[in-house]
Amino acid sequence: MSYVGPEFDPSPSEGAGRPGGAGRRRRGPVVALGALAAAALLGWLAYEAVGSPGGPGGPDGAGGGPGPGGTAATSGKPPSGSSPASPASPSFPGDDAKQPGGAAGPLRGKVVVIDPGHNPGNVRHTAEIDRQVDIGTGHKECDTTGTATNAGYAEARFTLDVAHRLRALLEQRGVTVKLTHDGDSPAWGPCVDERARIGNAAHADAALSLHADGAAAGDRGFHVILPAAVREGAADTRPIAAASHDLGVRLAGAFLRATGEPPADYVGGGTGLVTRKDLGGLNLSTVPKVFIECGNMRNSTDAARLTSADWRQQAAQGMSEGIVSFLSGS
Repeated sequence: MSYVGPEFDPSPSEGAGRPGGAGRRRRGPVVALGALAAAALLGWLAYEAVGSPGGPGGPDGAGGGPGPGGTAATSGKPPSGSSPASPASPSFPGDDAKQPGGAAGPLRGKVVVIDPGHNPGNVRHTAEIDRQVDIGTGHKECDTTGTATNAGYAEARFTLDVAHRLRALLEQRGVTVKLTHDGDSPAWGPCVDERARIGNAAHADAALSLHADGAAAGDRGFHVILPAAVREGAADTRPIAAASHDLGVRLAGAFLRATGEPPADYVGGGTGLVTRKDLGGLNLSTVPKVFIECGNMRNSTDAARLTSADWRQQAAQGMSEGIVSFLSGS
């Protein structure tokens, strides 16, 4: 998923541009992330001072990833530096979340909707996904094809793979999981407004849209996108803004611990949290929902991770722990 620029000018489309097209970078006003985000930033600065897996002095520094093209092995050991982050990493609520232990009872009856960004079939249905839909604060394309690594690993393939892994982990906890699409059903889309309605109709306790970014090659790291409190047209996120923020903070902390992927160095001020009001999947949601950009597919170090099956399992584990923490209130 690509952006026009950090902190944010409205993106020309929901999610990424076409593969190969990272958005232009422009400066914009800094997003107010609140007290939790400020605490996360202070924690991250301390973490960088100690030496993070993604910092210049760590194993993920310059030259740590593959050469141009971003290819990596898809099996075997995780890429260097993909082990969980050091104990000095940012402190987020839910830091004491445990690995799944088979105690599914407390989460029975909970519903989570997983929204794999884009669809592998979108590339064959460009006319359909190009039509405009109402997102409350304006209009955008129904969907886009998403981005890809330089070697051609598509964002839509990545998000579907991680969605399947995440579903399995959550179901082990007794959670009922619904996907907005499953690759071949439907053949394209759904449109961004329909993705929101699927979560709403399911009365989901939490919803998560999975993505990977298509930013400039020198940018790296993950970030979680929170819905702004907006009321415009069909959009009214005020009832879910606080709960979505809580979900996002817990998700960011668990993802960092599980994957060692650093918070983005090009958006969010190093907190791993960004607030937006131009995404229909968030604007039209009536249930707590966030997006996660798991890394930058155009960065060689991030691409090595995103194309590793072992790292994708770590990513799913981190997401599961963040969601379980939110659902259980731990």
